[in-house]
Amino acid sequence: MEFFLQQLINGFTLGGIYALIALGYTMVYGIIQLINFAHGEFFAAGGYMGVILLSFFASKGYMQTHPWLCLGGALLLAMLFCAFLAMAVEKVAYKPLRHSTRLAALVSALGMSIFLSNGLMLTQGVYDKPYPSGFAQGGFEFGLITVSYLQITIVLVTIGLLIFLNILVFKTRIGKAMRSTAQDKVMSALVGINSNKIISLTFAIGAGLAAAAGIMVGLYYGSVNYTMGFVPGIKAFAAAVLGGIGNITGAMLGGLIIGMVEIFGAGYISGQYKDVFAFVILISVLYFRPTGIMGENVDDTRV
Repeated sequence: MEFFLQQLINGFTLGGIYALIALGYTMVYGIIQLINFAHGEFFAAGGYMGVILLSFFASKGYMQTHPWLCLGGALLLAMLFCAFLAMAVEKVAYKPLRHSTRLAALVSALGMSIFLSNGLMLTQGVYDKPYPSGFAQGGFEFGLITVSYLQITIVLVTIGLLIFLNILVFKTRIGKAMRSTAQDKVMSALVGINSNKIISLTFAIGAGLAAAAGIMVGLYYGSVNYTMGFVPGIKAFAAAVLGGIGNITGAMLGGLIIGMVEIFGAGYISGQYKDVFAFVILISVLYFRPTGIMGENVDDTRV
């Protein structure tokens, strides 16, 4: 029983990270029906920004005196950096192809993914970069169950960002404009909504969430590298498809399911096949239920 509960905690932690990345896929698809395969690189860029910022704070001694403030500052700055990067990518790689075929946009997305990945390699090097140690050490122990402070931090940050996103999309004028643009760009333009700005904002929000996930993964595993965005990006894409591509709530649910399946599969079957489980789920969903668990509800859950 203790082992099951421990895996449940680990799966919830990992699933929350996948959910944050999956939201970027599903939001962009909901707006312009494009699978942004460069999204994983925003996740990796966020991880690198976390290393740079937290290492700088540590060199000044701020990590020892104000660790939570440093983490909050690193999250905010990394999210802003990746948001502006995503807006630039959208302007260069996607906007000129907005009225082209989906295949052209898809090829552009794949090309931008390779470009950004190689850019990270050239600027940050090919070796892993370690995160500053000593942050959120320790935790709670309940018998054989251990919940680290870092896991608690990751879960709280994830929940906070998901709540913020839901409020933004469903309770604000910006969110209403996003949902309107997703449903009908022409009619949205007729009532004064600038679809170009809404699309850029959607890319920015998705990349910001991915950047936050990149920092949390870096803290959790202790290091980052320039290829780190590929496998989590594919798993997050599987989560978005599982929940129902274009559906915000579905992306959250799909991320949690993928995380749980991966952790429980590694724990009860074999850790060597942990990356396989997400792809098995992706293939199964595409075969048996292509619309995903929650389908696609354009009335209130598409962005």
